[in-house]
Amino acid sequence: MPKVPRPRLPRRLDHGEEASLVEHLDELRQRLFFMLGAVMVGVVIGFVLHKRIIHQLLDTIPPGHRVITITVGESFMTSLWVAIYTGIVLAMPIIFWQIWSFFVPAVDKEHAKLIKYFVVLAFVLAAIGLIFGYYIVLPAAENFLLGFDSDTFKHQEVQARPFLTFCTNVELAMALIWELPLFVVGLTRMGIIKTEKLRKNRRIAYFVTACLAVALPGVDPVTVTLETVPLMILLEASIWMSVLLDKRSARIKAERNA
Repeated sequence: MPKVPRPRLPRRLDHGEEASLVEHLDELRQRLFFMLGAVMVGVVIGFVLHKRIIHQLLDTIPPGHRVITITVGESFMTSLWVAIYTGIVLAMPIIFWQIWSFFVPAVDKEHAKLIKYFVVLAFVLAAIGLIFGYYIVLPAAENFLLGFDSDTFKHQEVQARPFLTFCTNVELAMALIWELPLFVVGLTRMGIIKTEKLRKNRRIAYFVTACLAVALPGVDPVTVTLETVPLMILLEASIWMSVLLDKRSARIKAERNA
C-alpha cells in the first residue's frame, strides 16, 4: 500500500529570502489549510462541549426569563453554530501564528524571534476578552435589552437561537477586540505603520476604532460602550508597546554598531 504523506507545517521563509510568486501562493495555501484544520479541530471540541458551553451562556440571562426553542431543527442548528463559534475562538492563536509566520520574512530576525511570545500572548488576550465579555458585557447588555420597556413588552420567554447567537457574537467580538495590541504591534514591526506617525495621528486612530466598535455585534448603547472602552484602552496600550519595542530595537542596533 502506498504510504500516506504525513502532514507538515508550512515552511517559513527566512528574513530576506527571495521566493517566486508561485512559492508565496503555495505557502499561503498551506497556511490557509492549516488554519482551516485548526478551526475544524476546534469545532469538534466545541461540539463535544456544546452542552456545557450553552449552559454557561444561559446562566447569564436575568432571573425571570426562560429560553425556548420554536422550530424542529432549532436545537441542533443552535448547538452546531455554538460549536462553530467555539472552534473559531479556540483556533484564533493558531490563526494569528500562521498570519504572522507568513509576513515575518519582511521583519528582521530580532523581531521574528517574538513570534513564540505572540502566540502565547494571543491566547492570553483572547481568554481575557472572553472573561470580560462573559462577566461584564453580557450581563449588562442582557439586563438592559430584556429590561427595556418591561412594562410594555413581557420578555418572559426568549427564543434560544437568537439569544445564543447574540451571546456567541459578543464573546467572539470581545476575543477579537483584545487581540488589537497584536495587530497594531505587528503592523509597526513590519513597517507598514510608523510608530511616530501613529502617535501623532491618535485622533484618527480613535475615530477608526470607534467606527469599528459600532460595527461590532450589539446595537444597544450598553454593548457598544462596553466594546468601545476596551478598544480605546487597548489602542493606547498598543501604541506605547510599539514605542517600547522601537526603543529596544534602536538600543540593540546601537550595541551592534558600537
